[in-house]
Amino acid sequence: MSDRQTLDYYSEEAATYAEFVGDAKDDPNLTRFIDAMPRGARVLDFGCGHGWASAQMQSAGLAVTAIDGSPGLAAEAKARYRLDVKVMLFSDFAEEAAYDGIWASFSLLHDSRAALPGHLARLRRAARANALLFLGLKAGEGEVRDHLGRMYSYFSEAELRGHLTTTGWGEITCETQRLPGLAGKEEDSLLIFARAI
Repeated sequence: MSDRQTLDYYSEEAATYAEFVGDAKDDPNLTRFIDAMPRGARVLDFGCGHGWASAQMQSAGLAVTAIDGSPGLAAEAKARYRLDVKVMLFSDFAEEAAYDGIWASFSLLHDSRAALPGHLARLRRAARANALLFLGLKAGEGEVRDHLGRMYSYFSEAELRGHLTTTGWGEITCETQRLPGLAGKEEDSLLIFARAI
């Protein structure tokens, strides 16, 4: 993410956010993602937050690289799970053909709508052939800032499929679920799996 107000919120309220999300040990999407990885796979947690998913992937034997733009969340991941998180903006990430799987769970929604295709292309460059991508975003239109000061971008399934296809992702599946958020309301979320082609 690159929105300064959003980054500041997560750094200042990292512990509150971590308590709200918790360990999420029953997340079926993470289970599916881990089960699909080859033994010893290298995976990227792109916008890892307080590190709950990275910790579970690491426990499953995967080699995890975790990045986040918030120093506060990186510190929380270190304190909770002993994770070493690379603090960087999404736009500064530039690896090539390095990962068998990429987990981007509700992180890219904190950047602008216009930035999404570039991020997806960046992740495709970082992916090995046939790498699995998980992408969580919110369904809807436009961009808003919630009462906590966080920026959100919304997308339709059709838009996302188009962006994924044009940036080198295929075998796209999408499920819509209504999920609660930290701001106190439930919203429709798009849960997407795709393969690097």
